[in-house]
Amino acid sequence: MKSVLLLGSNMGDREQLLSQTRELISKQMDIISLSKVYETEAWGPSAKEKFLNQALLVETSFFPEELLGRLKGIESELGRVRKQRWSDRNIDIDILYFGDRIINLPTLQIPHPHISNRRFALVPLAELLPDFVNPLERKNHQQLLEECSDEKKVWEYTPKP
Repeated sequence: MKSVLLLGSNMGDREQLLSQTRELISKQMDIISLSKVYETEAWGPSAKEKFLNQALLVETSFFPEELLGRLKGIESELGRVRKQRWSDRNIDIDILYFGDRIINLPTLQIPHPHISNRRFALVPLAELLPDFVNPLERKNHQQLLEECSDEKKVWEYTPKP
C-alpha cells in the first residue's frame, strides 16, 4: 500500500537525523519518492526551534497500526523521548495518508487530522503529490495549500556546506 509520511526534526543535527530516518525507513519499506527538505518556523505552543520537514511516498506491506509501531520504533532508535505534545523533538514521523483509506482509531487517525491547517505539511505535500485528493477534505494539496490559514513561514532548506 502506498503511504505518505512526514518527517520532522528541530533538535540536534537535523539534516543527519532526517538522513538516518530515511535510511532506517528504507530498510523496512520502499521509498518511492520524496519532497525537498523544507525549513519551517516552530509550530505549536511548546516548540521553539525551527524544523526541517520532508514528505516521503513509501510502499509498505504493513497494516496501518503495524506501520505506526514500526515508525515509533525508528523514532525510539534515534533517541526520541516524548515529553510534551508539540514540543521540540529530535525526530517525528507522522503517517499522513495510507492510500485513500480513512482510519479513525484512538491511537491512529488517517488522513492525519491536521494536514489542512499546517503549512509545514502542505508545502512538501503540494510538491510531492499536488493532485492527490485528501479523502476527508475532498480537495487536492494545491487547493488545501492555497486555502491554508497557517501563517508560519516555510522555505526550501539549503544544506550547510
